[in-house]
Amino acid sequence: MRRNYALLIIVFFCAGLVFAAKFSYTNNTYQRLAEEYIGKAERAQKAGVYSLAVEYAAKASENAALSEEFVKKMLQRNEAEDLLASARARLEFARSINADKNFPVAYEAAVGYYKQAEVTFASDDFESAAYYARKVLETLAEIRGMNPLPKFYIVQPWELTRDCFWNISGRSYVYNNPWLWENLYEANRDALPDPDNPNLILPGMKMYIPSITGEYREGIYDPNKSYGTYSPNN
Repeated sequence: MRRNYALLIIVFFCAGLVFAAKFSYTNNTYQRLAEEYIGKAERAQKAGVYSLAVEYAAKASENAALSEEFVKKMLQRNEAEDLLASARARLEFARSINADKNFPVAYEAAVGYYKQAEVTFASDDFESAAYYARKVLETLAEIRGMNPLPKFYIVQPWELTRDCFWNISGRSYVYNNPWLWENLYEANRDALPDPDNPNLILPGMKMYIPSITGEYREGIYDPNKSYGTYSPNN
């Protein structure tokens, strides 16, 4: 009975070692010890020292489990390294197209996620490092190159563009919301013919478009350029 029990243990752990050998990093200290104990268990079994065979088989089991954990950790490390490299490249690309100015909220969030990825990677928490690196990629997924939102707008004749604070505020490159028109009015009222009358704006007026959520703005609106859409989340 003891002999059969020892044989079953040895066969079971030999099979486990074969399974582990399918992965990379199997040539590690734990795996080598497991294989060494398997050999000792087999020799003890052949010599009829079944209690010793069982003891060696148990040690083989312990080291095989440690080997499997080590392999898992190394695979997680590889994945985290690859994701960190991708996240770093995406951040560099975002910076190169001025995402820090055009998409400050998304960019700063991505920078924060990347710092967390580096910290957790340094502490060998590769699973968390991979998570934060993915968050960088997700956060910057929609970032693209574009002209900065305009800082100024030259008022056009009403009959051509229906320019007024309400309509200008509703345009995508301004605030994408006509209800925000008072931001334009307050910023430009001193330039109006009648500062108390927001309905009276004249063609040719250089209207200042203030940043209201930290969005980056630059230059005068050019109808020949393509602009992004203002969003308070950018």
